[in-house]
Formats: sequence, structure tokens, C-alpha cells
Amino acid sequence: MNTEQIGKLIRQLRLEKDMTQKDLAKILNITDQAVSKWERGWGLPDISLLPRLSESLGVNLNDMLLGSLDENEKEGGKMKEIHFYICPTCENLIFMTGEANISCCGRTVQETRAKEAKEEEKMTVEEVEFDWYITTNHPMKKDNYISFSAFLINGKLELFSHYPQWNYELRIPRSGKGKLFWYSLKEGLLFQEL
Repeated sequence: MNTEQIGKLIRQLRLEKDMTQKDLAKILNITDQAVSKWERGWGLPDISLLPRLSESLGVNLNDMLLGSLDENEKEGGKMKEIHFYICPTCENLIFMTGEANISCCGRTVQETRAKEAKEEEKMTVEEVEFDWYITTNHPMKKDNYISFSAFLINGKLELFSHYPQWNYELRIPRSGKGKLFWYSLKEGLLFQEL
């Protein structure tokens, strides 16, 4: 660990939060001299202070200990390049138009990459009036069901939640070509073009 680099980052983050060394010291229940010492690279915070310090500064603990924050390139929010993050523990869903460091249930969550559905995995899509009526023969059992679907079209993402032991049915207005994503507990994240 580079104490100087970590110190500079602590100072930068403290100033971004518009805090004095005294303000930060008060939050952590320490002296402002200790904060000054860290910021000059003459030492590091005690391990017991790290969770409160990272929370107070609004930064991931790992990034703080590395002494740098890697900022994403500005991508302009391209919906076509959407990234899904699904917690393997609680199935929490997070999606973004760029990459991110995500954690849930105390663990780092990796991006879940979508696979194009094979012919036998694809949804059944029928045209009904001005809509797509979408169904599947997925078992939808408690240990293997589709927990969510997402439809991406024209820079818009619609999310649909599904429950075990319920029939999977969607009705989506037809307004051009789009991409249908769904997450199955056993098969993972799949997609097909509509």
C-alpha cells in the first residue's frame, strides 16, 4: 500500500465532501492531527476505522486502499450497450449503460453477460392486434423460474417481474425492432431479437 497515494485520496475525498480535517476527525472520533498525518502519507488509519472512513467519504473501501479511483469513460449512456449485474445471493438486479464496481450482500457482483437464446430456449412470440404476446414453456418452478424480463427498444428499457408457479406471459406494444432479455435461475441471462 502506498501511504502517500492513500493520503492524497483521503484529502481529495474530504475536500469534495466540503469537510475540514476536524469535521472528519469528529465523525471518526479521533483527533484532527491523525487525519493530517494520514493525508501527508505519514501513516494509515487503524483497520477498525476503515469502514466508517470509507462510508464518510462515500468511496468503496477497496478503492480507497488502492489509493485511486478509476473513473469510467463517458459513454453517453448508450442503451444498446446495457450491462446487467445480478446478485447470485439475493437475485437483486442492477443495470447500467456503463461499467461499474457493484457489491451486494457483502460481495462484489460481476457483470452477468447475456447469451443469445438457442432455438429451443426462445420465447414464443405472436402478434396480437398492435402488440407482441410473449409466452414460454419454461417450467416456472420455485427452484427454476424466470425472475425478470427486460425489453430494450428505441433507447427505452422496460422491466417485468415474474414469480415462480405463475404462467409467464407478456404483452408489449410493437413499435419497432427490440431485444428481449430474461433471467432464468438455471440458464442465466438470455436474449432474443424481436
